[in-house]
Amino acid sequence: MHVRTWLGRFQRLAARLERRARRVEQRVVHLAPEGRPAGRALLSYIVDPFLHGDETALPLSHTHFWESWRMGRTLVELGFAVDAIHWTNTAFLPATAYDLVVDVRLNLERLAPLLPGAVKVMHIETSHPAVHNPAQRRRLDELAERRGIRLAPFKMLEENRAIEHADAATVLGNEVTQASYRFAGRPLYPVPISQPLLWPFPEAKAFADCRRRFLWFGSGGMVHKGLDRVLEVFAGLPELELAVVGPVDREHAFVKAFRRELFETPNIVCHGWMEIASPAFRALADRTLALVYPSCAEGQNGGAVTCMHAGLLPVLSRESGLDLTDERGRLLLDSSLDEIRARVLELSETPPATLAAMARRSWEWVRAHHTRERFATAWRDAIVAILGARRPDLSLSLPD
Repeated sequence: MHVRTWLGRFQRLAARLERRARRVEQRVVHLAPEGRPAGRALLSYIVDPFLHGDETALPLSHTHFWESWRMGRTLVELGFAVDAIHWTNTAFLPATAYDLVVDVRLNLERLAPLLPGAVKVMHIETSHPAVHNPAQRRRLDELAERRGIRLAPFKMLEENRAIEHADAATVLGNEVTQASYRFAGRPLYPVPISQPLLWPFPEAKAFADCRRRFLWFGSGGMVHKGLDRVLEVFAGLPELELAVVGPVDREHAFVKAFRRELFETPNIVCHGWMEIASPAFRALADRTLALVYPSCAEGQNGGAVTCMHAGLLPVLSRESGLDLTDERGRLLLDSSLDEIRARVLELSETPPATLAAMARRSWEWVRAHHTRERFATAWRDAIVAILGARRPDLSLSLPD
């Protein structure tokens, strides 16, 4: 096993132990507005950002760190005194009444009966468990049929009834994501996922040289996110190249099943995890044409947004949470091996000038729709609209 793999495991273990010693997930952080509060709000999401004390110190490894911080700050700016807790803090009991409760998954159902006067908002950042879990099981079944390999599920979502207890919801995701929650009949307010780094368009990118190079970029859940399919496709296309970026080493059974494709196939290179702020990631993006990401269920995939900001074309399933047109990418309708193969071959044979124009349109679209500013504005507007409908008596501090 590589030294880097052992080092990564040690660092993750040390971080978990340090976090547990600090009792981070049991902390309650109080945020106070200037002047007299317009009301009290409870935010149940990621508590860590409120312990950092500095927006610039927040990790870039996932958008939820900054988004949780921004949501808390937005509530303060609207005039709320805010109590922030971690979404896994199932021991928290309210010691006071709240006018607003915002939760991502597990706390809303438990707390709703204790806070009958509060406006309850679910912040949706993944597909509903009733869609997410069966989708992953289907992928595992299909892998077993193709390869005779039965892998265990990876981080199935815990069942919850948050949407049934919410008055409304904000949603990271496209219509596919939203459709998984419509059964509850609650108003849904789409909010675009944010992006921490904004790069200029790569004007000097040599599309004639990179049009045969592709990337899979994702976090945990390799089968859920389609890496097995992408590996199988590229193992059969020696004229194309695939770079794999993600924490593959954390899923030992997957690595064992796909060792040949990951480490013994000349046209496939497994890089492991890369920080998006690193020169290595930027260099890889500059020599690569497109991201291939056939996930089976998501909220809205931040990795795809990052790659589009870096100048890559997206080849995505609709379940990835982003809608595409042929002018700026390729949408996978069923994410079959045949469809993935056809789309990457099509792009590899497209004239470089056409690819450059597509990449620019993709970059312009993502710059217009997925930034921290767009997230902040959309989420604030959604909360103001929800409160305006449910609690017009609150005197919010609204921007001019």
